[in-house]
Amino acid sequence: MKRTMNLMAICMPILIAVNGNVQAAAKPTPAISYSIAVPDWTKSSTGTWAGMKDGKTYWYKLDKKAGLWWSTDGKKWAEVKDGAWADKEGKWLKIHDKKLVWSTDGKAWSEVPEWKWEGSDGKWYKFDAQWGLWVNQ
Repeated sequence: MKRTMNLMAICMPILIAVNGNVQAAAKPTPAISYSIAVPDWTKSSTGTWAGMKDGKTYWYKLDKKAGLWWSTDGKKWAEVKDGAWADKEGKWLKIHDKKLVWSTDGKAWSEVPEWKWEGSDGKWYKFDAQWGLWVNQ
């Protein structure tokens, strides 16, 4: 019985090819390919990111003590008293206890994973441990 099975295993591909079913026998199994997009992070040359408030775009930046500043034109800057800005989805972000945190209601705050968020301009931003700003281009 074992010999018969071995013989069939050897002869079957030959019979298929001889009978004209070469394409069916030689057809490769489609490979499944997964690609994971690895973002290209570059240090921001301006140190600014886009945010929204009341439907208007603002530019934000941090000072040397991680204090938040904003501008509508990138020239005149004012300190943000509550220290918060909104991301693309409308979550509020701020720096609290040397961590980047966010909230949907302004009451319950949790640390932002990897300290990254999507700005209102559709770009991704993140802070490093020294509050340097990085952008995904």
